[in-house]
Amino acid sequence: MSDTCAIVCTTVPSLEVAERIASALIEARLAACVQRVGPITSTYRWKGAVTRDEEFQLFIKTTPAEVEALIAQLVALHPYEVPEVLVLDADAPFQPYAAWLHASVEKP
Repeated sequence: MSDTCAIVCTTVPSLEVAERIASALIEARLAACVQRVGPITSTYRWKGAVTRDEEFQLFIKTTPAEVEALIAQLVALHPYEVPEVLVLDADAPFQPYAAWLHASVEKP
């Protein structure tokens, strides 16, 4: 077993979208855990204008081996034209947690 994990971060426009994406990723065993934070306020430039929107932040925990498939599913489910998708490597996780995470995404 690899001792690394990955965290994929994204924002979504509503609680309903957050729950739908989280459930789909967990059911597909692409993620071990999805944490939702929010609502938050995001300020950004989009198509030349400064925009402020209420969003929810998702922190999606997975294995490096599942990142590519997870991103493909996330983008397919995401309502945004250009969704935020940031991948953070967790190179030194607490080993019991890493073992649980890997077991949670392991396909039966």
